[in-house]
Amino acid sequence: MAAPGPAEPPTEPSSAELPSGLPSSGPPSEDLALLAALHGVATSYNPSPDRTVAASATAVTLALAALGVDASTPEAVRDALAAGERERAERLLPPTVVGWGPGVPPALAALPEGTSLLVSTEQGETRASAAHLPPGVHRVTATAPDGRTAEAHLIVAPAALPAPPARSYGLLVQLYSLLSRRSWGMGDLGDLGELAAWAGRTLGAGFVQINPLHAAVPGAPTDPSPYRPSSRRFPDPVHLRIEDVPEFAYVGDHGRLRALCGRAARLREAVLDKGALIDRDAVWEAKKAALELVNEVPLGPGRLAAYRDFLAEQGPALEDHATWCALAEVHGPDWQTWPDGLRDPRSPETRRARRELTDRVDFHSRLAWLTDTQLTAAQRAAREAGMPVGIVHDLAVGVHPGGSDAWAQQDTLAAGMSAGAPPDAFNARGQDWGLPPWRPDRLAACGYAPFRALLRALFRYAGALRIDHVMGLFRLWWVPRGHPPTEGTYVRHDAEAMLAVLVLEASRAGAVVIGEDLGTVEPGVREALRARGVLGTSVLWFERDWEGDRRPLPPGAWRADCLATATTHDLPPTAARLTGEHVELRDGLGLLTRPLAEERAEAAADTGEWLELLARLGLLHGTGGTAASEEEARIQAVHRYLLRTPARMIGVWLPDGVGDRRPQNLPGTWDQYPNWRLPIADAQGRPMPLEDLTASPRLHALLDVVRTRTAPAARPSGAGGDI
Repeated sequence: MAAPGPAEPPTEPSSAELPSGLPSSGPPSEDLALLAALHGVATSYNPSPDRTVAASATAVTLALAALGVDASTPEAVRDALAAGERERAERLLPPTVVGWGPGVPPALAALPEGTSLLVSTEQGETRASAAHLPPGVHRVTATAPDGRTAEAHLIVAPAALPAPPARSYGLLVQLYSLLSRRSWGMGDLGDLGELAAWAGRTLGAGFVQINPLHAAVPGAPTDPSPYRPSSRRFPDPVHLRIEDVPEFAYVGDHGRLRALCGRAARLREAVLDKGALIDRDAVWEAKKAALELVNEVPLGPGRLAAYRDFLAEQGPALEDHATWCALAEVHGPDWQTWPDGLRDPRSPETRRARRELTDRVDFHSRLAWLTDTQLTAAQRAAREAGMPVGIVHDLAVGVHPGGSDAWAQQDTLAAGMSAGAPPDAFNARGQDWGLPPWRPDRLAACGYAPFRALLRALFRYAGALRIDHVMGLFRLWWVPRGHPPTEGTYVRHDAEAMLAVLVLEASRAGAVVIGEDLGTVEPGVREALRARGVLGTSVLWFERDWEGDRRPLPPGAWRADCLATATTHDLPPTAARLTGEHVELRDGLGLLTRPLAEERAEAAADTGEWLELLARLGLLHGTGGTAASEEEARIQAVHRYLLRTPARMIGVWLPDGVGDRRPQNLPGTWDQYPNWRLPIADAQGRPMPLEDLTASPRLHALLDVVRTRTAPAARPSGAGGDI
């Protein structure tokens, strides 16, 4: 499954002028193919194992242009190829070198005999050897006997992450959908802490996995998708529990604050009592106004010291983000439409604007700090409740082209390109997610500093991190501006370096890493992730013997190194899948590509095979009663099945616990379906606040099934059998 992309047509990223005189859309020439290989640009892809499709010369040429390589004419291709081959032949070291564990990194071991090394470690030491270096990002200088020298970043990471502390189960939920009677119209970080404390203390849950909480791009309306944020490094203050900000108590008897609290109550009641959709913009309008009142309360000495420490720790990155937020209030949320001077975060005009907007920059910096403290408190509540993992945060695959990160990190993003997915059996047109990709060459040149900073920021408050479309650590499908997704091509990262940074930062934080590796995955990727201790994602309905009889995979044949679930936010809830209601939903929205009868029959056959397996394994307890009790029994059986697998982590989609039938996101829709705006509801579609959820007999019955067995199933002798 591809990473969730924007439901609406993507906004085109800003771009330098693309080369003129492009070659035809035919396949690349031999020289162009050699040049592409030199820079990690693919000239073909495999939509299925038995089929190879050539990338167009245009796509390859435009991808190279975005990497700063001129391939617009045959002469330019030959010149660039000669220059690239000469540079590779003459250089001693690549910009970044990777080492795993205590041994000498292979790139350093392969240097000419007699080459001397000088290593400046991250810890401040100077060494003449690269053996037994501590984990970190160091600098190495190599001097060859012939006088050539080279400097490189040296990333040293542990060989692999350890397995999760113990086999556990946890809850999966979209935080905005988890309203309590205290929240302001959408779920917040106070609700998250309450859910984690309840699930850990009462039910022995090991984790709670949530959607990305990255800062959104403000708008009218705001894009509700959490997978197309303004910034991945900084969280969105819309998730704040206003009453939990210490200064809130000192605002005093302020009439405006009372009015805002009344507005918040109406927003909450509209969703929970009247069936309205979650209105993120209205929630943020109320919260922002309240936070501006709270911001007028001076910080006490200890709080002020903590805030200043946060500013110092986050440094220029926070200043950039807060400046973007302040400028967006004046000039709109897309920096590509700002006055020319302000489009450059380092320009004199931007420095002058930052000074003029000092109060607003400080306001947005303080919001980042407040959100960070509440995120940390939620993780602390989870761990204090006995959760071995705690909160599992989600890392989106990219950022909005008009947002904060895209403005501040223009030097490391590929101008004129958008990440997406090639055509495949599920989407013949391919996908354009509207997310500008990182330039692999620029990342390598700076020692992957932006990626390191991003991970370090998220691991501050995460017990685990789910990485959306984890295959993007290896390669991404680049779609040139103005071209359809079918005319893109893959561009490869240095996966060893990306994985080394990931393992290094996760190990420092003592965190688990889960990769979303659903769908088509190129050979070797899952094996590389497993070797480094990164767990995968397995969803029951996709686990079939695809290379054999295509029947449901017996539980003993599942991989152990994964998070196993029955569904995800992009898929139908289990009740809808079991009843076929997901087909009716798609038909009602005009999304089916085949006659309804065919779709119904295929869905029924798929479900029937799974129910047959569940019955054969003796997991269908209590069927034969009312329709409601039979549905509950089947959902419980699905989760008993997950417990039969050796998966290290078992995830329960929280809406499954109360019979909610609506997916949170329906890929392929924009305004036809209320994506990312639905509160959790019961089987009749009635919204359920957190207080009712935690008291639900149906939810307790399902979680009682899951928590009765936490030890992994022993794999039987023989391949692929059941226990």
